[in-house]
Formats: sequence, C-alpha cells, structure tokens
Amino acid sequence: MADVQMLALAPPQPAPTAQRLGKFSAYFGTPGNTIVSLLSIAGILFIAKLAFGWLVIDAVFSGAGEACKVASGACWPFVAQKLRYMVFGFYPYEEQWRPLLALLLLFGACGVSMVPRFWSRNLLLAWIVVILPVLYILMAGGVFGLTPVPTTSWGGLPLSFLLSFIGLTLAMPLGIVLALARASNLPAIRVLAVGFIEIVRGVPLISILFMATVMLPLFMPDGVTIDKLVRAQVAIILFASAYIAEIVRGGLQDVPAGQHEAGKSLGLHYWQVMRKIVLPQALKKVIPPMVGLFIGFFQDTTLVTIVGLVDFLDTVRSAIRDPEWQGIAVLEGYLVAAAVYFTFSALMGAYSRFLENHFRTTHA
Repeated sequence: MADVQMLALAPPQPAPTAQRLGKFSAYFGTPGNTIVSLLSIAGILFIAKLAFGWLVIDAVFSGAGEACKVASGACWPFVAQKLRYMVFGFYPYEEQWRPLLALLLLFGACGVSMVPRFWSRNLLLAWIVVILPVLYILMAGGVFGLTPVPTTSWGGLPLSFLLSFIGLTLAMPLGIVLALARASNLPAIRVLAVGFIEIVRGVPLISILFMATVMLPLFMPDGVTIDKLVRAQVAIILFASAYIAEIVRGGLQDVPAGQHEAGKSLGLHYWQVMRKIVLPQALKKVIPPMVGLFIGFFQDTTLVTIVGLVDFLDTVRSAIRDPEWQGIAVLEGYLVAAAVYFTFSALMGAYSRFLENHFRTTHA
C-alpha cells in the first residue's frame, strides 16, 4: 500500500523527447537525425537560391535572342515566342482556337467525370455520343464550316492528351477482359490470353508502334490505307491492355474465394458474379498501380515520334532547334515540358489518393 501511495504522490515526469517533438521527432529526435535534417535543409535552400537566381533575378524577360546571349539567366522571350508552337505544333495558326477548345472540353469533361456523384450510364453515354464526336470534329473539321485539318498536322499537347486518354480509356475494358480470360477455366481462352499478354509485355512499346506503322500496311488489301494516327492509337491500346490485364489479375487473385461462392449461392451466373461482386472489389484494390501505369503511359506517348507524329515533347525539341534560338535557349523548353508533365502526373496521383479514401470510406 505504501508503494502505491508513493507512486500516486510522485511528481509528474516530462514526456520523452520523441513524444514532445511529435511529428518532428523523425527529423530532430537524435543528434544524427538532426545533423542530416540540417544538412538537407541547407542543401535545399542553396539549390532554391541558385534556381531563383537563374529563373528570376538573372533572367531575361523581354527582347530577342541577342539579349539572351549576354545573360546568365533564363531566356523567357524564347518561351513567349514559341509557346503556341510547343502547345499546338503544326496545326494551322489561325485555327488553333479549335485544339484549345478541344483541350478545354476534354479537361472539363474529365473534371466532371472524376466526381463520384456523376458516375452513371448517362455519363458514359455522354462521352460516346457527345464529347468524343465533338472533340474529333473540332480537331479534324470538315463539317459545320470548319476547315479540314489532316491528322498529319495534329501535334503538341492536344495530340499527347488524345493518344493517352483515348488509348487508356479503350485499353481498360480490353485489359479487364484479358484478365478474366487469363483466369478462365477454359484452356483455349486462357492460352490465347496468356499468349497475347506475354508477347506484348515481352517487347517494348517502340517496337509495337514501329510494327503498327510499317508492317500493318503490308497486310492490308491494295488501295486500303489506315491513318497513321489510328495505327499509333491501336498500338497504344493493345500495349496498355496487356499491362492493365496483369494488374487487374492481381486484384482478382486478392478477392477471397468466398466471394465467388457467395455469389453462386445467390443464384448469380458467372458474369453477374464478376460484374456485381468480384470486379468492383478487385478494381478498388488496384487503384494505386493502375494510376501509376496511367502516368507512365501518359509520359510514354512521346515515343510516337518514331512513327512520324509530333507530340508535345517533340514540338519542344523542334522549337529548341530553331536556328534563331539554337544554342541560346535549351533548358527553358525542357523546363516547360517538365512542368506540364509533372503537373498532370501530380494531379493523377492526387486523384488516386482521393479514390482510395473515397472507396475506403464507402466500404466502411
């Protein structure tokens, strides 16, 4: 009893150092962590100072190439002069409002589609019947008084977004079908799915693009040609579907077998079990790797240059090679490209985290 009274009357002790520091304990909890943290902060501040000096203090904001030759900072007149070309490529200058409007429509439609409350069959119908046809009409023209613009003149940012968005959107259902086929109990279907997935995943995307551009016309009848943009789009769809299939298959394997049995016990047939019970759970589990794949393919659309298409990164390279600016502005163009790719990749990553939290809340 005396021991208990002594413990009760003992003065309160200060909290441990790590507990007092809270979330900063990982950075300053020990002498070693403190030294590493301070050195890292100093390095970040030093790099930020150099970057700010190059981007702002020593930069040139007006003039031409001659003014940039004697400057030690960034040459922003290059970006101002070449921005429209970097964004729209060889699209006719006086018609560039059309790809700009197409981009705004695509971004707006994607923004609405990312909100869970709008998910419905009507939204899917709107994409098929309204949004995609309007995007094509704006880009291609030929109707409603719009000047026809061939796909060979499409380029820049609109081309990169159309290739990646349409490619991944169409590859998603194909990848799900391939995943189900690979997990099928029917040997013939399983072998075909395994063969397709392994062959496509066994070669790089650049080879698929090359074969679609060079070899596919050899198998077409005389007089029948397929647009180069369509060939590149089909190659991206087939390539992405193989990777999506493996990701979805991993999600399917993570769904407990009892879910299949529970669906069958309710009298549901195979496709009903998959559509209503198994696939929703599997797709929720694979959101992080799926978004990571989407980010990678959005950046890999730069490979379409090998088939003669001018994507956003290629227009940046072409602008840098302009004789008027060659050797004067190089890093500035790549910074613009890096900023664009980073922005949209970061947005996709943020949306991935949103979906994870949304489905976790819904499941709870």
